[in-house]
Amino acid sequence: MTAFFPVLNFTFTVFLLGIPAWQPAVRFVRPTACGGEWALLHFTKADKFNPVLMPGKGVFMDPIRKTSVAWESKDVFNPAIIVRSGRIYMLYRAQDRIGQPEGTSRIGLAESTDGFHFIRHPAPVLYPDNDAEKKHEWEGGCEDPRVVEDEKGVYYMTYTAYDGHNARLLVATSPDLVHWIKHGPAFAKAYEGKYIDKWSKSGAIVSRYTGGKIIATRIHGKYWMYWGDQFIWAATSDNLTDWTPVEKGRGDTGPVVLKGQALSMPDLKIVVPTRNKKFDSDLVESGPPAMLTDKGILLIYNSKNLGTGGDAGLPAGAYAAGEVLLDKDDPTHLLQRLDHYFIHPDKPYEVAGQVDQVCFLEGLVNFHHQWFLYYGTADSKIAVATRPDD
Repeated sequence: MTAFFPVLNFTFTVFLLGIPAWQPAVRFVRPTACGGEWALLHFTKADKFNPVLMPGKGVFMDPIRKTSVAWESKDVFNPAIIVRSGRIYMLYRAQDRIGQPEGTSRIGLAESTDGFHFIRHPAPVLYPDNDAEKKHEWEGGCEDPRVVEDEKGVYYMTYTAYDGHNARLLVATSPDLVHWIKHGPAFAKAYEGKYIDKWSKSGAIVSRYTGGKIIATRIHGKYWMYWGDQFIWAATSDNLTDWTPVEKGRGDTGPVVLKGQALSMPDLKIVVPTRNKKFDSDLVESGPPAMLTDKGILLIYNSKNLGTGGDAGLPAGAYAAGEVLLDKDDPTHLLQRLDHYFIHPDKPYEVAGQVDQVCFLEGLVNFHHQWFLYYGTADSKIAVATRPDD
């Protein structure tokens, strides 16, 4: 299957089709390959403004070390994005230079009136503390947030807690994006704790993107979430805080041979697998909150390329992004998948940094008649790409 958009310059392309009546209007264009009308078109990297966020000079009193810490001095990356009160709010991962193993991560907050220029809050809004989650969060920290809201306007954050050895997907809630209540590991109550100590991260909750908001939406009475960073798995919830991973049914042998973190979780149903000889050959990982449309569920995902057995046109270890469309009546059923990545590292700040060759997408929002797509670059800075909402 021929790749249907070249990634040669400052422009990359995304498709989004089948937007229901409650979505902002989107121009529909049929792809020239891969078939199916299911995706948004014509995002362009905002070279005039990128990177839109760099490491900062903020200092706060760390409650565990009991000393002042330059909490965002080393790197900032992998942001969640929310529109609130006519502004864009960015919740971003920030690292200091003293924590182990690569600097303690905390979640900072910045806001913007135009989507390009941000004013930071002076202190992080979610971070390791002397609380019930310290054993999960210290001293690796709190990483890679995704944020949605419910019908009542309560914000739900999925984030990764890293203790230096194991990653766990946790949930926190807030009424205002500033004050957060931690609810602990997302899978703590599922299957009598079967998955609480398994490697889990990157929770993308299925939501409606409407009027600038990202609202978690039930499907047949349940909330759904895509998660994982070896393969992409699914989970369901009744309340957005307690989640149950979806396991395989009888006779389900899975689409690929298990590897990496998946070897310790053989009962999970793989929704999005890796693919040999392609950009997503090493691992796949959920991106921004999944978008519910009348054609299905659009999930943007991040991926890592193998040096041998991957896409020969990408460097070994490069993080590029793809998209899949999943069945809105059976969110574990994959309907369509892009054959080629739609964004990859090609800017100096994407190619070199804490981790080279990385574009990692986590934030998507509609704001001021534009779509804004935010991503971490080389695990060091934050950039954005936009397209008109027409």
